[in-house]
Parts: sequence; structure tokens; C-alpha cells
Amino acid sequence: MFESLSDRLGGVFDRLTKQGALSEDDVRTAMREVRVALLEADVSLEVARDFVKRVTTKATGAAVTKSITPGQQVIKIVHDELKLVLAGEDGIAPLKIDNPPAPILMVGLQGSGKTTTTGKLAKRLKERDGKRVLMASLDVNRPAAMEQLAILGGQIGVDTLPIVPGQRPVDIAKRAKQQASLGGYDVYMLDTAGRLQIDQVLMDEVAAVHAAVQPRETLLVVDGLTGQVAVEVAQEFDAKVGVTGVVLTRMDGDGRGGAALSMRAVTGKPIRYVGLGEKMDALETFEPDRIAGRILGMGDIVALVEKAQEVMEVEAQERMMKRFQKGLFNMNDLKGQLTQMQKMGGMEGVMGMMPGMGKMAKQMDKAGLDDNVLKRQIALIDSMTKRERAQPALLQASRKKRIAKGAGLEVQELNQLLKMHRQMADMMKKMGKGGMLKKAMAMMGGKGGGMPDPSQMDPAALEAASKQLGSMKGMPGMPGGMTLPKGFGGKK
Repeated sequence: MFESLSDRLGGVFDRLTKQGALSEDDVRTAMREVRVALLEADVSLEVARDFVKRVTTKATGAAVTKSITPGQQVIKIVHDELKLVLAGEDGIAPLKIDNPPAPILMVGLQGSGKTTTTGKLAKRLKERDGKRVLMASLDVNRPAAMEQLAILGGQIGVDTLPIVPGQRPVDIAKRAKQQASLGGYDVYMLDTAGRLQIDQVLMDEVAAVHAAVQPRETLLVVDGLTGQVAVEVAQEFDAKVGVTGVVLTRMDGDGRGGAALSMRAVTGKPIRYVGLGEKMDALETFEPDRIAGRILGMGDIVALVEKAQEVMEVEAQERMMKRFQKGLFNMNDLKGQLTQMQKMGGMEGVMGMMPGMGKMAKQMDKAGLDDNVLKRQIALIDSMTKRERAQPALLQASRKKRIAKGAGLEVQELNQLLKMHRQMADMMKKMGKGGMLKKAMAMMGGKGGGMPDPSQMDPAALEAASKQLGSMKGMPGMPGGMTLPKGFGGKK
């Protein structure tokens, strides 16, 4: 979502960092471009103006002009201010789900993804926080709305309040409260009705439910692609019922990101979660420091490490590390690495979370290195026999033709795969002997302190971390290993 803004800001800061020293005119010129970039990203005029003013004041101070790396100092200031805009002065507090059963009221306009988000959040609270959750639909207007929530509940293993035809929203809310108390639930979530636009009937209905259950949290679900309209909707709901947090949906879309950058500053309400897809686990907590880092091209190594930990079982990781330390790396190992990359969001998703790799991801796309390459490479490995996967040295001309034909591909692509395998196998031997492999695996496994958060580093530390990642280049499944060896396929 922030791709265009990141590109614009990247161009501005590239010019700043190339200069040995910065004058006030240099900073002011750069900040004018930053202001234009923010406005083009649909950030509200007031927020953009205040942001640029604060950055300019700090960036023209003596501490920056006397710095050894003034350009990087300016980037650090912009990062900190972006984080402040996204999080506010007080930061983002966790959900108030104490004193069970804690009611959570979900509000918003029709079409914003409110019912789906209710299911996603219920699943998250159940699986990550260990809470017993009850969901109830209060939408008596939209056809099959109650049935939709019941079906979602069955899919994610969360209980839903039995449907009683003819009941009004307030009565359903009271019944949900009683059921949650009697059933020993920690949280009960109320999915209210929406409208195509804000009207008095909608607000009266939500206000009546609010008064009946006194929710611990009132979460407003808004479509992130609607831009500043989302901010206006948040202001309206807050004025009528008192919103405690916002969930932005469709943040994986091609919107310009202005709603996320303006929401906290304009409404004073924190963005709690962001929806990043249709799947029921595609809901993440909103992390201002990480978002700021990604906007400025610093990547999000923390998220990358977390994804690796999610898709990789500890026992499998330890077995793999023992094999790699012995210099063992066959086609089964390579397939495991390619499959892991797919689960972590493919090449584009992984590259987008690595510091300074945004531009490289685009170069890869232009060169034809898309995620279809991963599928084709896996297809080639699947066409091999067990013995061939275990002993790639057996693959001579006749076997190559059979394997390529079985995968529906050319022998040339198989040769590229074999070349990549040899490069990786050689690298495993070198890294295993030097102890570097163990350190890299510990970083991905969360051992030994894990990977530092780039948003908390000063520019010099960030640059050092990037060099360290670069030293792992070519390592499959590792942050720096997402840059693939020369000859790694292309579009057919």
C-alpha cells in the first residue's frame, strides 16, 4: 500500500545521503518534496504540513549540520516523526479484555469487512491469547448476515450465539452478555449492522447497544482503500458512540496509505489492527515503528523473522541445521527452502521486508523473477525420483530430459536449478565450517537474542546490520538469502 510513497521518499533521501554536508536550503528543498509526496499519498493537508514543519525544525538544528552523516540523520528524524504520526504521543495500548466476559463492539459501514474482521479477531484472541470467545451477530437487516458469522465461527472453531428470529439488536446483545457470563467466556464480540452511509437510524441502533453492554472496546472497521473518507467515518462514529480503536481492512491493496498516516493525528484514535488479505489469519497488529521503517525502505526484519518462525517447526529447523553443518544439502533440502519462501509470502513479500531491498525486488520483477519461478523449480524437483533427489550427481542427459518433460518444462531450466543447488551446497559447507550458519539459524529461530529491530537503530547501526545481512547473501531461508543466485530461472 505504501509503495508509491516509499518510492518518492526514497528518491528524496537518496539525494540527501549523497551529499557530504547539508545546508538549510538542502533540507528545506527536500522537505518540500516530502510534503508533496505525502499529499499525493492522500495524507490530509493539516497532517502533512505539521509533519514537515516538525521535521524541518529538527533537521536544521546544529546536531544534524555537524553530524558526520547528516543525510542519514535526517532520515532518522523523518522515521521518528512518522512513528509519532502513526502511534501518537501515548503509543498504542493493548486491548482491554479484563474482567471477563469483556464485551467488544464492532462497528462500521456496510462493505468494510466488519463481519470477516470480527471472525479474524476472534480467531486471533483464541489462538494467540488463549481466550474463550463468543461471537454474536446483531445485523438483522442484511440478508444472511447472522448465518455468515455462524459459518465463520464453525470454520475457525469459535462459538456463536444461537440465532433467534425476530429479536432486535439490543435484545440479542443482552442475550449474548448473559450467555457469555453463564458459559464462562473471556470475551464476547458483537457484530453490529452497517449501512451504505452514516444515518441517524444506524447511530441510534449502535448507541442503544453500546448503552446496554458498556463495551470495553469499540472497534471501528473501515476500508483502508477509501483514503480520507475513512478518517471522516472515524470522526463521525467517535462523535456518536465513542470509538476506542480502528481496524483498517484491505491494507494489502493498492491504496495510497493516506488513511493510515492521517487516522491517529486527525481522530486521536489508535489503529489497532490491519487486514492484509481474505484468509482468516490475515489480521496483524498495527506496528507504527515497523510501518515507518517499511515506508522509508528500512524493511521489516522483525516481521520477516516472525514469519520464518511461524512456518518452520523447531524440530525440523534443528534437523536441517545439523544437516547443513555437515555440508549436506540435496534436492529435498532445496525444495524445503523454496516451499518455506512461498509460505513467507514469496520473493516479493520477503524482499519487501528486507532493508534496502525494495528496489532490488522491482529489478527482479523486470527480469522475470516472479513467484512462478518457485513453482516451476518445485515442479522439477517433484519430477525426480527419491534417489535422484537424494543424489543430484546422478542427473545425466537422459534423466534430465525425463525430469523436464515430467514437469512440462525445458532442460535449460533444470540445468539452472542444478547450478543453483551446487552454489547453495558449496555455501553450506563454507558457512558450516565457519560457524556462521549456526548464528544465522539462531537469528531466525529466535535464539541468542534474535534480530534487532531496525526502527530502533541509529543510521550507523542500521547500515552495519544491512552489511551483516548482505554477508549472508545466497543463504536459502535466511534474510540475506532471499537474493537468489545467478541463473535462477525467469518467465517462460
